[in-house]
Amino acid sequence: MKIIENKTFDEERALYNLKDSLVKKCIFAGPKDGESVLKESRNIKVIDSKFSLRYPLWHVQKYELINSDLDENTRAPIWYSNDGLIDKCNIKGVKLLRECNNVKILNSDIDSKEFGWKCINIELKDSSVISEYIFLDSKNVKLDNVKFTGKYSFQYTENLEISNCVLDTKDAFWHSKNVTVRDCVIKGEYLAWFSDGLTLINCKIIGTQPLCYCKNLRLINCTMEDTDLSFEYSDVDAQINGYVESIKNPKSGKIVVDSVGKIINEDSIMDNNCNIVIKNT
Repeated sequence: MKIIENKTFDEERALYNLKDSLVKKCIFAGPKDGESVLKESRNIKVIDSKFSLRYPLWHVQKYELINSDLDENTRAPIWYSNDGLIDKCNIKGVKLLRECNNVKILNSDIDSKEFGWKCINIELKDSSVISEYIFLDSKNVKLDNVKFTGKYSFQYTENLEISNCVLDTKDAFWHSKNVTVRDCVIKGEYLAWFSDGLTLINCKIIGTQPLCYCKNLRLINCTMEDTDLSFEYSDVDAQINGYVESIKNPKSGKIVVDSVGKIINEDSIMDNNCNIVIKNT
């Protein structure tokens, strides 16, 4: 491979269409403020480098980004790029990953307001993420051992597998399809409204008005905390350990729970035939 080492680049498209190359200990910053420094590159490895320019990795095919920093000036850093590995990176560029396919992210810290939109085949592991909107309208996403802090997460997603994560979020999984969450803590308001095919296994659910208007909803060995007005108009099969603050107008299925503060059956706009079984009565 061609080696580019200990260089500084700030020109527009400085390394445009770079191929079969190792970029090591380079700095992408400077007074020329050039965009798209590695656009249309092929089969590149970037290690121990620093980025402070916009759109650095667009339309890149087969890339590795290792032990590198992308600061707040790297706006929309990776778009339309496929077959990537991001490992041990610190990324703060807004709008990280847009319409990307087959990307693995490991051991990284990410702060990106719009992260992972309209992507396919993304794996995120052993990392932390701060994002206001994460993985909007993305498919085939896997998260393992991720600490996430944000707001409107996983909306309109399909085929998600999430395990061993802490999700501090709001409005998570709205309109999502075919999502499985295992061994996680999910904290936030209005969890998973309008979802279809959500399965929660060994999870702790915290927050008001969760799991309403759901189809094909399953809870297996879960706990719920501060969860008032739960399951409104949902088709649900749930086995819940411990106490639920209140359950309101579940549409159909069966809910088995140790104890519940209040079951609300009033002002329903549809027939509600869900069987609620209280074990400790």
